[in-house]
Amino acid sequence: MRRTGAAGALLLAGAVTVPAAAGPAQAQEYRYWAFWDGADRGSWTYATQGPATVRPADGAVEGFRFTVGADSAAAGRPRPAADFDVLCRATPAKDGRKRIGIVIDFGTAADAPGGVRPPAARTACAQVPEDASAGEALAAVARPLRYDSNALLCAIAGYPTSGCADQVSGADGAKGAPKGADGSTASGGSKGAGDGGDGGPSAGLLGGVAAVVVLGGAAVWQARRRRG
Repeated sequence: MRRTGAAGALLLAGAVTVPAAAGPAQAQEYRYWAFWDGADRGSWTYATQGPATVRPADGAVEGFRFTVGADSAAAGRPRPAADFDVLCRATPAKDGRKRIGIVIDFGTAADAPGGVRPPAARTACAQVPEDASAGEALAAVARPLRYDSNALLCAIAGYPTSGCADQVSGADGAKGAPKGADGSTASGGSKGAGDGGDGGPSAGLLGGVAAVVVLGGAAVWQARRRRG
């Protein structure tokens, strides 16, 4: 009843690493959707890959929390418990399909952009094909999803109505711009039906962000070495 691989979707670590290599470090917080893996005993573990890079098994639980933070340590966890038996007790098993518990926490009033009142948290049981990704499970129960031109997941169930991973402190409040290096849709992959595509996210974002960070850091190091 446990998933076959880790899921995850946080882009903030990548977003703050590149500037730190080139100048003085500063705490830059972003308003974004963090992605969590429902671990054993109903707890949450910060995910390490994009939700579309894994194919969770029947019985997995995936969580999404709209939050403000600079890194995983500051990211808010989904407040409803990661309890598959509760989330999917009314959804019987079906041949050729799997059940994924989905928890969506829209965050607090302090997390909300422009003083907007966030919706109440919601839960669902997505029953999807056996090869579906966690991102596709989300798309099955929480449309409309919204993405930016860099394939970053900006909104779940239409929230928030605008903005995407906006920077809320540091650098004079400029917008943050974490990118998906592979052009995939955020927290990531191809956009889902009803969202301008064909069935929900299908590729991970974090791997692409991590690659950009690693390559950018390597380029800085090589340039300094040549000057030296």
